[in-house]
Amino acid sequence: MYAVSKAMPLDASAEQTKQQILDLVEGFTVETTPGSSAKTPDYREHLRPGTRVAVTFLPGSDFADTVATAKRLQEEGFEPMPHFAARSIPSRQALEDYLQALADVTELKHVVALAGAVDNPLGPFESSMAILETGLFDKYGVKTVGVAGHPEGSPDIAPAALNEALTWKNAFAERSDADFYIATQFCFEAAPIIAWDKAMQAAGNRLPIHIGVPGLATIKTLINHAKACGVGPSMRFLTRQARNVAKLMTVNAPDRLLLDLARYKAHDPECGIARLHIYPLGGLKRSAAWTYAVADGDFVVNPKGDGFKVTREIA
Repeated sequence: MYAVSKAMPLDASAEQTKQQILDLVEGFTVETTPGSSAKTPDYREHLRPGTRVAVTFLPGSDFADTVATAKRLQEEGFEPMPHFAARSIPSRQALEDYLQALADVTELKHVVALAGAVDNPLGPFESSMAILETGLFDKYGVKTVGVAGHPEGSPDIAPAALNEALTWKNAFAERSDADFYIATQFCFEAAPIIAWDKAMQAAGNRLPIHIGVPGLATIKTLINHAKACGVGPSMRFLTRQARNVAKLMTVNAPDRLLLDLARYKAHDPECGIARLHIYPLGGLKRSAAWTYAVADGDFVVNPKGDGFKVTREIA
């Protein structure tokens, strides 16, 4: 087991630690929803040109809203990554229609293929593997495909099934024209992620991993999202931080998580973590501003080496 924070070696200089964090944050991606898009006058006020932005598909949504959001993101200078939720797709023809609709208004470079949080599939697809097997993503020239990873398990899928899916996705990536990566649910502490990554290595995973990280948010917001998404062991970390009502309203930054992951990535040559994916749970404006401050190096590592503090003012 790879120890983090207090047990980590602190012989490296603060500058070395800072560079490790910069290396981890470089090229981060972020997430939005059609609902958030409607409340965001201009994404360019918050994100830099070329940023890859996932467009979440929520159960019961209209895929036309995903298409409209992806179109807008590209027009504003970003690279959309629309989600395809297999269990919410009513037919193979519908899947092709969705792809065609996106291809009509975007370059359709990137997608994320997920099972989707629906108990009863609307059509023939029960998993992301089922929609991948159609071959339609290759037909439409998709360049990158994100598939789900679960460092803390899934409330809908048994561990054995997750392992089988991992093996299948690695094998499928070998015969697809697209580049595959694993996109994870968001987590709040490094230890479960590191243990999971090591288990993935041992199981033969060769796909790069994009770790989900919560952006700036109150602990109350984070707990509510964690409950809704089935995030498990690191809930203990959150509840330990929320011992009183005042603490629930404190805006928390994921600095400890990023520092621990950066050190792990720097010290373990087999680490599978390639980049971070930011979930702006407390709002895109603040989460993006904080993450860009980190990416620009506007932070100082704490003297104890147990976190860091952004020096740029975040409105």
